[in-house]
Amino acid sequence: MSQPTLVSRCPAAISALRRLIALALTGAAATAAIPAASAQQAEAKRPADKPPIAQAWIDIATFSSPGMPGGMGAMMGGMMGGGGGGDTPLSALFGGKSKDNQFGHTRWGGAGSFLDVTLRTSRNPSLAEAVQAVPEASKLAPSLQLKVLPQAKPVKETTGEDPIEEPSETPKGKIKLYWGCGTTIRPGQPKVVDFATGTVGQMAEIFKGRRATQRGTHSAPGRPVWPNLTDKRLVPPGASLAGAHAFTGQGVPDGFTFSLPAQQDIMPPIALQQADANGSTHLSWQALPTARGYFIAAMGGKGDDDGSAEMTLWTSSELPDSGFGLVDYQTNKSVDQWLREKVLLAPATTTCDIPKGVFEAGSGGMLRMIAYGTELNLAHPPRPTDPKLAWEPDWAVKVRVKSVAFSMLGMPPMDEGGGSVEDGSGTGGEGSSDGATAPEEPKKKKKFGLKDALDAVKDSVPL
Repeated sequence: MSQPTLVSRCPAAISALRRLIALALTGAAATAAIPAASAQQAEAKRPADKPPIAQAWIDIATFSSPGMPGGMGAMMGGMMGGGGGGDTPLSALFGGKSKDNQFGHTRWGGAGSFLDVTLRTSRNPSLAEAVQAVPEASKLAPSLQLKVLPQAKPVKETTGEDPIEEPSETPKGKIKLYWGCGTTIRPGQPKVVDFATGTVGQMAEIFKGRRATQRGTHSAPGRPVWPNLTDKRLVPPGASLAGAHAFTGQGVPDGFTFSLPAQQDIMPPIALQQADANGSTHLSWQALPTARGYFIAAMGGKGDDDGSAEMTLWTSSELPDSGFGLVDYQTNKSVDQWLREKVLLAPATTTCDIPKGVFEAGSGGMLRMIAYGTELNLAHPPRPTDPKLAWEPDWAVKVRVKSVAFSMLGMPPMDEGGGSVEDGSGTGGEGSSDGATAPEEPKKKKKFGLKDALDAVKDSVPL
């Protein structure tokens, strides 16, 4: 199976593909909001619950980049405008390793496990710092020092999904959507939208997407977080967060203590493998013990200098779904519903095939896979048994867990192929010193390849 190569930029095509993605994300978010509104109407008959006096959010994430060499992260960092330091979102996804921890790595951290924490209390809107006691097995004991970040900005008091900007102009090009695991393309696929001729209904059909991502950890004035400039330790390898936790701080109610079950502990990395199977791509992995379900999405693109672009999407869902909103934390209720609908893969699933013909051989592209953990919501005291009574907890905590793998389509396992990709020392590769001079090849028309796809999605794909 050939390894994708990086090619020159195609600025007009990149710009067009970015607009395609932005419009797709806008459509997915709008569609996902419909059932949420209906649910709110159904709950309107109950007495309004009061928010907890103190609220904590804990996000736990594991990232892996199977098949990617460690040095590739730094190279991706340079490509993505990060100066090769490996600290930008996409550079981290492809094996980059940050020197220091920083808040937000549960959204786009490099290879490893990450923890983000946010705390607020209505009794002290200007809370600047707090302490979270953690178990000894976390290797971060006895505590985490939570601090407000200097750049923190106010946030709106909503259940809030992340906003998605609408594109400023209609892009030129097409989007093709394939779905379902299997070796051959199924009848009736792909769904295609040509933005020059497509109707609103056709766009809505292909952009129909699922998303149930609620607010998690975030930075804002009066809401201290971890990690921060004072305490930016990385989560050590082999750490476990299962066990007793407690929050203390000025205005935080006494007794904010809880035990984190093993079900919400740090998830293992996804050991995603790729293999060519007579033109289709065979994906395999080991089932994760605490995974509630899985989802896989792949994307590739090509374009021309005139600004037109063609984006190809494939997802593991049995129903059409662009997948833009699914590679993120989701609620337990939604995960269970999507498992019944076969939008997600069952926890025991360990294989899936991308059908032959979806992506051109050697064209490259991005491959993403998520294993959903089980979200935990705790509050004290419990909700009153009398449905006529309003509920005002002293404290509440939301814990979200996921494991995400990122790779490139067609990337073989690292034990295949010769030489070190990290330092370019493979025989005949870039940076080799065998004295041979490669003959010049005739100039070819620039093709839209992996580098261009990464440029196009760096500010658009939700991580």
